[in-house]
Amino acid sequence: MVPTGSKRACVIGAGFGGLALAIRLQSAGIATTVIEGRDKPGGRAYFWEREGFTFDAGPTVITDPACLRELWALSGADMADDVELMKVSPFYRLNWPDGTTFDYSNDEASLNAAIARLNPADVAGYQEFLRYSEGVYREGYLRLGSVPFLDFKAMIRAAPALMQYRTWRSVYSMVSHYIEDERLREALSFHTLLVGGNPMTTSAIYALIHKLEKDGGVWWARGGTNRLIAAVVRHFERLGGTLRLGDAAVQVHTVGNRASEVETASGWRESFDAVASNADIMHSYRDLLAGTKRGAGYAKSLGRKRFSPSLFVVHFGLEGTWPGIPHHMILFGPRYQGLLEDIYENGVLPADFSIYLHHPTVTDPGMAPPGQSTFYALVPVAHMGKLAVDWEQLGPVLEKRILDEVGRRLIPDIHDRIVTKFHYAPRDFAHDLNAHLGSAFSLEPILTQSAWFRGHNRDDAIANFYLVGAGTHPGAGIPGVVGSAKATAGLMIGDLAS
Repeated sequence: MVPTGSKRACVIGAGFGGLALAIRLQSAGIATTVIEGRDKPGGRAYFWEREGFTFDAGPTVITDPACLRELWALSGADMADDVELMKVSPFYRLNWPDGTTFDYSNDEASLNAAIARLNPADVAGYQEFLRYSEGVYREGYLRLGSVPFLDFKAMIRAAPALMQYRTWRSVYSMVSHYIEDERLREALSFHTLLVGGNPMTTSAIYALIHKLEKDGGVWWARGGTNRLIAAVVRHFERLGGTLRLGDAAVQVHTVGNRASEVETASGWRESFDAVASNADIMHSYRDLLAGTKRGAGYAKSLGRKRFSPSLFVVHFGLEGTWPGIPHHMILFGPRYQGLLEDIYENGVLPADFSIYLHHPTVTDPGMAPPGQSTFYALVPVAHMGKLAVDWEQLGPVLEKRILDEVGRRLIPDIHDRIVTKFHYAPRDFAHDLNAHLGSAFSLEPILTQSAWFRGHNRDDAIANFYLVGAGTHPGAGIPGVVGSAKATAGLMIGDLAS
C-alpha cells in the first residue's frame, strides 16, 4: 500500500518492535521511515556469517506466531509467503549437574511422564499451575498485553483482575505453591530469564509464558531469526515504507512540546508529524532528546530504576553433528537462587553459572556447512553498573570456562572440533545497541516497573513522541515488543487522524 495521505512518521531503530510498528503505520496509510544505525536491521536480532556458519544474535525462541502473522494480515498478505516457521520439540531440554534431564513440551502425555519421573505428586500440581497460568495469560496478555497504560487510572482499573492471581508474588513463589520438586520449580520458573527477569522477584504475571507456549508452541524461522527480520523488512518495503540503514539517529529536534525533526549522523534531517523510538529507553531520552527539559528530566528518573542484567554469549561452529542435542537446552549449575542473587543483586561474577545452549542446526542444518554445527552458549551476567570489569581481559577467560562446561557435559572434545568462535559481552550491548549499562533487556520486569510504571507508549510531555520495544509496556521478548507496537500504533494512528 502506497500511502495516499499526507501524514509522515519516523521510527528510530529497526528491531522487532520498531519494524512491527512501522508495518502497522504503513498499513494504515501513514508514510513511514525507519532509521537504523547498524548495517543490518534487527536490533538485538542481528546476525553474523563466518566461514559458512550463520550466527543469530537472538532472540532464538519464537512464541505466539499469530502476533507476527497479524502484521501481514493487516494488508491481506500471508507471512508464509515470506518466511517458513518450523516447529521445535522439545521446547527445551533441562539438564542438571547430577545428570538429571527433563524435556519440556506441550505434548501432554510426554510432559506428564517426564514430571512423574521426577516427582509423581507434581503431576496434579502442574495441572493446577497450568490453570493458574491460563488465568494470568487471559488477563495479562490477551486483555492488557497490547493496551497502553497512559495514566495511573488505567493501572487501577486493571489491578483487581490481576490481584486475584496474586501477581505481587514472584513467578518462583507461585510455581512453588503448586510444585514440590526443586528441579521442577526451576524448570517452570526459568522462563523469566528470557525476558530479563529474576524468577525470584519478577511478577507472577509472567507465568503466562507457559500458557503462551502450550497453545502456540515454540518455533524457529528457517535460515534463522534473521530470516524472520528479513521477511518483516520485505513486507514493510512492499507496503511502500522506507528503511534507512547505517545512519544512526543522533537528535530528535523539538519545537515547544512537539517533536519536529529527526537528524542522523550523516547530517540527514527530515520533518515528521510523529516520531517513535525503538532505541534503548535511556538513549532515547538522555541522548536523542538531549537539550530538552523532558529528555534530561526523564533520563534522571530512569537512572533511579532497575535495569535487567546483561549477557555473555559464546558463538561457535563445530566440526560434526549432534542429533542428540536438542535445539534449546538449559544446563543448570549447582545453584539457582544464590546464582540469581549474584547476578541481580550482588554484582559479582561467580565461579558457577547456568547456560542456555542454542543448537539450531539440529532443526535447520542450513545454518552451518555440511557436516558441521552452529551453536551459541549464553550466560546471564550482571550489567556494567553492578559488575565493572574489563571485558577485554575477562572475555576470553569466561569464554573458555563456558566451552569447558559444555564439553564436560555434552561434547568432550569440543575444543578440538571448533572451526570458528567469538563472544559477545556487556560492553558490546552498550556499544552496538546504546544499551544503558549494557543491559540486554532494558528495564527489569518487576511489578513496580510494569504497565504504567514502565516507559509510556506515548510520552507524557512531548505530544507526538512515542516509545516501542522492551523499555515500554508490555516489555521484552518477541511477543512483548510486537504487543508494544500494537499499543503504540493505535495511539499514533488515532493521533495522526485527529
